Amino acid sequence: MQIRTQMPAYQRIALDIANRIYNDELKVGDKIFGRSTLASEYHVSPETIRKAIKILEDVEIVKSTKGSGVVITSKENAYKFIHRFSNMESLKDLEKKTKEYLRDRETLDKKIFETIEKIIDYSGKLRNTNPLIPIEVEIPETCRHIGKTVGEVKFWQNTGGTVVGMKRNGQLIISPGPFATFQPGDILLIIGNEQVLQRVTHFFNE
Repeated sequence: MQIRTQMPAYQRIALDIANRIYNDELKVGDKIFGRSTLASEYHVSPETIRKAIKILEDVEIVKSTKGSGVVITSKENAYKFIHRFSNMESLKDLEKKTKEYLRDRETLDKKIFETIEKIIDYSGKLRNTNPLIPIEVEIPETCRHIGKTVGEVKFWQNTGGTVVGMKRNGQLIISPGPFATFQPGDILLIIGNEQVLQRVTHFFNE
C-alpha cells in the first residue's frame, strides 16, 4: 500500500507498522522495538515514534504495559485501521479535487460570461449598422398563430420583419415563403430594423 506523503510523519509510521502487522512481518504477541530503534529505522525523533505508538494504542492494535513494553495485540484491528485510514485519505483527495474543479468551473463560468457579453455587444452594434443580419426567435407553444402560414398572419405587415429562414427539428429551411406554417418550437430567422425583435416577440406572445 502506498503511503501518502502529505500525512504527518507519525501517521505514516503508524500506518506502516499496521501494514507490517497485517502482513505478518510483525505478529500478535511480539514486542515492538524500542523508540530509539524505531526512531533510527524511520529516521525520525523518539517523540514522533511516541505519537505513532499512541495512535496504534488508541485503535487497540498494540498495548503498552510497564515492564513489558509495547506488545502487538490485534491483527484484525490493524486491518480495520488500514482500511479506515485509507478511506479517510481518499475522501481528502476527493475534497481537494472538488475544490480544484470548483475553481476551474468558476474560471470557466467567468470566461463564458465575458464571451456572451462580447457576443451580445457585438451583435447589437452590428445589427444597428446592418439590418440584414437575422435575429432568431422561437415560437412558443402558447402562440395563437400555431398552424397558420406566414402570409395568412400578414407577418411583415404586423412586425416589419421578413422571414428568411426557419429551423425545425434540427433542419434549416431557407426562404420558407408565405405558405410556411408556424409550429411550436420553430426558430425563425428574421431580418428587419432595430425594433423588429420587440415587435416579433410581442406578435408571438400576444
